[in-house]
Amino acid sequence: MKKRLHSALSLLLASLVLLSLPLAQAQAPVAASAPAPAPGGAPPMTAAPAVAAPAPVTPATAATVPLAPLPIDPALSLKPVVFGSQMFTGRFAQQTFSGFNPDYQIAVGDRLMIRMWGAQVYEAYQTVDPQGNIFVPNVGPVAVLGVRNTDLNRQVEEAVKRVFRANVGIYATLDSAQPVKLFVTGFVRAPGLYAGLSSDSVLAYLDRAGGIDPERGSYLNVQVMRAGRARATIDLYRFLLDGVIERPQLQDGDTIVVQPRRHTVTVTGEAQNPYLFEIRQPSIPAADLLRYAVPKPSATHLSVVRNTGVELKSEYHAIGKADQVMVQSGDLVTLTADKYPTTLLVRVDGAQRGERSIVLPNGATLKDLIARLNPSPQANMAGLQLYRKSVQARQKQTLDVALRNLETSALTARSTTAEEAALRKTEADLMIAFVERARAVQPLGQVVLADRESADSLLLEDGDVVNVPESKNLVLVSGEVLFPNALVYSQKAAVNDYVELAGGYTQKADTSKVLVLRANGSVAPQGSTPGPGDEIMVLPKIDSKNVEVTRGITQIIYQIAIAAKVALGL
Repeated sequence: MKKRLHSALSLLLASLVLLSLPLAQAQAPVAASAPAPAPGGAPPMTAAPAVAAPAPVTPATAATVPLAPLPIDPALSLKPVVFGSQMFTGRFAQQTFSGFNPDYQIAVGDRLMIRMWGAQVYEAYQTVDPQGNIFVPNVGPVAVLGVRNTDLNRQVEEAVKRVFRANVGIYATLDSAQPVKLFVTGFVRAPGLYAGLSSDSVLAYLDRAGGIDPERGSYLNVQVMRAGRARATIDLYRFLLDGVIERPQLQDGDTIVVQPRRHTVTVTGEAQNPYLFEIRQPSIPAADLLRYAVPKPSATHLSVVRNTGVELKSEYHAIGKADQVMVQSGDLVTLTADKYPTTLLVRVDGAQRGERSIVLPNGATLKDLIARLNPSPQANMAGLQLYRKSVQARQKQTLDVALRNLETSALTARSTTAEEAALRKTEADLMIAFVERARAVQPLGQVVLADRESADSLLLEDGDVVNVPESKNLVLVSGEVLFPNALVYSQKAAVNDYVELAGGYTQKADTSKVLVLRANGSVAPQGSTPGPGDEIMVLPKIDSKNVEVTRGITQIIYQIAIAAKVALGL
């Protein structure tokens, strides 16, 4: 019994030890548990399990590395977004530069490929030694330290030709740059020591350090230091705006320092780049700032709001005089489009035989437009339809407010018993589903033209759409009927007659809520006889114990039926 207990405890202890090991360590001893016997019968040698080194990030595996979130749209941000901060999202850090750089200078540790053919055949990869040489057989050491990449082949060829004057071809090229480690410090998110290649861009090392701190760091003054001296100064705005960037050759132990930001100006409004911009001097001409911001074609003026410490001062200038205006650090510059429309464009659809887009002077009325129309003989001018974007937006806004109120009523209703709570939950789920469907409905934006005399004096807006309907001898029946259809108009037929021809009401129909929609966008009074081209819409019946919910759904269904001509049921 004691032996069994001892064996069980030993097995449990061994299992816990294996479970506590990392995956790479737990798998390594499996291969090492049965080593092959050494020659001569000597006892096998055991080695400590090696932990696999992490695989380097290559272009093939870079896609598996999670990227930083995309930058914020400056037009939607509540606070100014710094110009340049959109660069550092992790994409530079994942890419190494291995392309041909003609100005790259060969350094110690670089790997070269050497090929010789003809009387002397040789092919090998060689690493530049600490003396800056490579060794070519039967030739000896060849100095390549500091040689430009574009001159490398000629340098090696000249050394070989001193020994083999003919019948030997030479090809030498840089295979891979020297691995280096650089310090990245200053105003970056994560200062530290980062590994890469000497041919990598400064952008890659900045990205590995989390990018420049947008609240404090400078995008105009990034320095590469070597032995305490500045070897290069990089202006990232030149890269963003002109595609030009300095490409200093990096060495092991170099330091990239992001200097502090000193002066800024914020640009908003009609600009393609509405950002917070860094400037070199405390004040610059506004024309230089607009080169960064790139005004939209619609921009005509710029306003400058300046905080003097005690009070705010405002200036207003035409963009054409931007070279005469000075902006200072801390200013808020807003580009505006001060244009008064003198004409408006109206689109004409339907039974129109003339031009489809009509240009009218600002202040033109519907009567002025009708005088320019050339309707076809089948046109129904009495049912003229007008659709307007501003009305569509207003209808959508009103519908959204009603839907939010309905959600509040459905989700805040109180229950006294568990059964009532379960019923409320089911009803609330239905309400939420209904609200989601209703939010997807887009109103038509139709303007009611019931009173023709008043309609003739209606002022048109730019972008209005006027539809000239054709005379129809049909009545459309839709909504809660068995067979929604278009029926032939009958002068003696009433609403119920058309409903009967459409198969009658469904079980969900509310027979007290039947709408007759005229072509001009108006709703006929209850009991009216449908006319040719009208639409009969039967609305659904709402069953709910909550009076507020019932009232809210009914209101929304009416709004959708009139604004979008859709009978949306629960």
